[in-house]
Amino acid sequence: MNIKNKKWAEDFSPIDPKTPCFASQQYTRAYLRHLFVAGEFLALTLASIHNLAFYLDLVRVARAQILAGTYGEWKRRMVPQLKTRL
Repeated sequence: MNIKNKKWAEDFSPIDPKTPCFASQQYTRAYLRHLFVAGEFLALTLASIHNLAFYLDLVRVARAQILAGTYGEWKRRMVPQLKTRL
């Protein structure tokens, strides 16, 4: 997602409703875009918090799939979904 795109200027939905972290749930795409366009340091902090939460959750789920012996099947389902989400 290129958050500086004009299309996010009026998008008041959460940054990413699927990512389980405070920043992703409590701040909107429009606000994050505003912070980036204004050159505010908070933009980098919120983006980093979101990105780390996203990858930590992904790795947590992948580990659970490995332990359950279903990683291959999970990976085949997830790769197409992640390509559209990343």
